[in-house]
Amino acid sequence: METSGEHYELAFENWLVENRISYVPVDQQHRCALIRNAVKSFDFLLYPQVGGPILAEVKGRRFIGATLEGLKNLQCWVTMEDVRGLIQWRDVISATGEPARAVFLFAYHLVNMDIETDGKEVYDFADRRYLFLAVDLDGYRSCMTCRSPRWQTVTISVQAFRDLAVPVHRLLIDKQTAGDALILG
Repeated sequence: METSGEHYELAFENWLVENRISYVPVDQQHRCALIRNAVKSFDFLLYPQVGGPILAEVKGRRFIGATLEGLKNLQCWVTMEDVRGLIQWRDVISATGEPARAVFLFAYHLVNMDIETDGKEVYDFADRRYLFLAVDLDGYRSCMTCRSPRWQTVTISVQAFRDLAVPVHRLLIDKQTAGDALILG
């Protein structure tokens, strides 16, 4: 039986399979001790068609708007635990020899099926429609501001999100742009 947020990861994993992207799912129920601290696991270790491995932390969000124009009203907050975990895991994996990148993979469930997508690639899975956008960890960190001290969450501005977010296919599939996708935004 599906838990409340699990459909985001399932949809993304299905997208990976359909697009023949090599990946390893990470079991979120287990945490590993690293440098005497419990480190939050990421969701997927991705092996794109071009470039080194990518650690992806999937952040599922609902979008109930009528248009994706300008990427307005897309929630892009994460926890500080997410940020710290990705940094530490990226460093550990990079230390094994091949530099790794880390991204937040925002999986938006587009509640309105007749939404104006503004040319964005959407993905249909299990009677739901999704938009997958990736934001590089370092880019996110350079722009993040506190959203809630109590909940230890951070976010980035709409403009920063527009500048940094790339469609997942551009990150993982497009051979000519994959290496530059996270640099160019």
